[in-house]
Amino acid sequence: MSDVFGVSGVRGASSAESGPDESALGRIALGLDGVRAAQRGRTAEARASFEALWEELGERDVFHRCVLAHYLADLQDDPRAELEWDRRALAAADSLTAERARTYDSALQVRAFYPSLHLNLASDHLKLGEPDLAREQLERAVRSLDALPEDAYSAGIRAAVDELRQRLR
Repeated sequence: MSDVFGVSGVRGASSAESGPDESALGRIALGLDGVRAAQRGRTAEARASFEALWEELGERDVFHRCVLAHYLADLQDDPRAELEWDRRALAAADSLTAERARTYDSALQVRAFYPSLHLNLASDHLKLGEPDLAREQLERAVRSLDALPEDAYSAGIRAAVDELRQRLR
């Protein structure tokens, strides 16, 4: 998770002449504060830190915005707010180029984000009593499963897709 909050932006961002990039350090601090609060079950505090980080990132860093919106969705008490943050995560992923994603990790595939993003949207719509929209998003998740590698995380996504499919029958 450290890379999510701008640590990668710090690599090479400081030099002997210029010193550390204060804005990058501030983003890291906000992210770490949010992570600590979330781990301790202080969701309101976590939301506040992550929302401040969201504002700090602005439109310039869609990779981090995608991941951050994904986390923020999980911290919402209101299902409509959760849906809105999941939509923001999807919009950020849609605007993230494969080339930009590879600046964080040479093996990172943007396509691999989509099963989880669409699964979350399907779950949001089901919570809101919108089963047709949930099915639509679930179908998008299913169509994108081939982008996932064979690992434990992907197995969890596949299992969640199957579980939601059963609930929607």
